[in-house]
Amino acid sequence: MDSLPILLLIFVVGLATLVKASDFFTDAAEKIGLAIGLPPFIVGVTIVSMGTSLPELLSSLLGIFQGAPEVVASNVIGSNIANICLVVGTAAIMSTKLLRVMYNLISVDLPLFVGSAFLFALMASSEQRFTQGEALILVIGYIVYLFYILQSSDETGSSTDEEPVAPSPTSPPFSTARSLREILILILSGIFIFLGANYTIDSLIQISDRLNIGKDIIAISAVALGTSLPELMVTINASLKGKAELAVGNVIGSNIFNIFVVMGIPGLITPLPVSDEILLHSVPTLLAASLLMFFIVQDNKITTWEGWLFIMLYGWFMGTVFGLL
Repeated sequence: MDSLPILLLIFVVGLATLVKASDFFTDAAEKIGLAIGLPPFIVGVTIVSMGTSLPELLSSLLGIFQGAPEVVASNVIGSNIANICLVVGTAAIMSTKLLRVMYNLISVDLPLFVGSAFLFALMASSEQRFTQGEALILVIGYIVYLFYILQSSDETGSSTDEEPVAPSPTSPPFSTARSLREILILILSGIFIFLGANYTIDSLIQISDRLNIGKDIIAISAVALGTSLPELMVTINASLKGKAELAVGNVIGSNIFNIFVVMGIPGLITPLPVSDEILLHSVPTLLAASLLMFFIVQDNKITTWEGWLFIMLYGWFMGTVFGLL
C-alpha cells in the first residue's frame, strides 16, 4: 500500500464495492417495503433513500474512527449537491417522458428538504463545526419526520382502500423463503458495504497525504460522487420505467437522510469541523441547488431543459472545486 497507483486502485475497488453492495442492499429493501404495502413514494423517501445513503453514512463513520472527521461534512455537502444536480438532472434528461410526481410534496417533504439545507448552513457557520448538541437535534428531527410520513402513509392507505384485495393464486404473496432470501441479501450486502467503506476511507486518507490535497476536497468530489452512484442508478432506472415518484422521492429522502442522519450520528461521537473553503463555496451551492429544486417541482414535474440546468450547475461546481473555472 506504499505506491500511489496501488492506493488509487484500492480507492477505486473499495468505492466500486461500496456502490455495488449498496445496490443489492437497496434492491432487497425496496422489495420488502413494496411487499408489505408501502406506497411507492414512501418506499423511495424512506427505504430506498436510506439504502442508497448507506455509503455516505458508513464512509463518514469510518472517517471519524480513522481520524479524518473533516470528511463528514464535505461528503454530505458533495453528495447532496450531486443528488440534486447530477442525479435529478440526468434522470430528467434520460427519461422518455416528463418526470411527474402526483404525491403531495408541498406539505412536508419539500419544505423539510429545503429547510434541512438551511439548518445545515446555520449549524456549520455558527462555530465552523457541528457540536454534539446540534447532532442530537438532527437525529431527533429525522425520527420525528420518519414517524410523520409513516403515519400519513397509514392514514392515506386506510382512507383510500375500502377492502383488502385477496392475493391471486397465480401471484403468491411475499413467501417466507423469498423473504429469508432478501434478508440474507441485506445482511451480506451490508457486510460488503462496510468493507468497501473501510478501504475507501483508508486509501483516501493516504492519497490526500501523498498528493498534499485536503481530505475535504477529495471527499466533496471523488467520494461524494462515488457514494452518490447508488442514487444515480436507482433514480435513472426508476425514471426510465416511468416511476417518477420513486425517482424524486429517492433524491429528496436521501438528502434529508444525509443531513439529519449522516451528519447527526457521527456528530454524536465527536464534533465535526467545517473548513473555510467548504463554508464559503460549497454550502452556498447546496442552498442554491436546494432552492432551485424547490421551485422546479412546484408544478409536480421536471422537464428536460430543467434537467440540463441542474447538469450545468454541477459542472460549474466541480470545475470551481478543482480550480478549473
